Amino acid sequence: MTTHYIDIHLLPDPEFSHAHLLGALVAKLHRALVHLRMDAVGVSYPQHVVTPTQQRSLGSVVRLHGSSEVLEQLMALGWLQGMRDHTQASALASAPAGAPHRQVARRQFKTNAERLRRRRMQRKGETAAQAAAHIPDSVERRPNLPYVQLRSSSTAQPFCLFIDHGPLQAQAVSGSFNTYGLSNSATIPWF
Repeated sequence: MTTHYIDIHLLPDPEFSHAHLLGALVAKLHRALVHLRMDAVGVSYPQHVVTPTQQRSLGSVVRLHGSSEVLEQLMALGWLQGMRDHTQASALASAPAGAPHRQVARRQFKTNAERLRRRRMQRKGETAAQAAAHIPDSVERRPNLPYVQLRSSSTAQPFCLFIDHGPLQAQAVSGSFNTYGLSNSATIPWF
């Protein structure tokens, strides 16, 4: 259960952009959750902004949700090493009783028709014209969700991790979280 939380605040730094620091923090958290094989830590971004689109942001606070035991185990790993000058972690605290809940999930979009065509050509041995006939430009979507820029540890390719904070719900839904602390089913307390 996500009964407790720890807030990780990004501190302003003239040498690094906010986006760079957030990407580094989320990447470190991801590696720690993979290392611990942990699926009981949820993540939310309580300062996220979705509209207006030009100002969309995940904010400067990453909130970790979980049981006190799980969060203590995560923090004991020392995963914030190298980020201590750029972050400030709050003490472990109990989530407010009666807080509403929400899902915080990853959303993936087909954002580049040309890339999709190249992949189809490789997979199916098609020509560029055949792939273009199957994948029109209209498949592209322009997401309006805030995101963090990361780099794949397996391919070293950059990608955007789009984060969707779902609607508020009165009841908690239990379940597991992925190695980014996100879930398509489980909820976290929202406060």
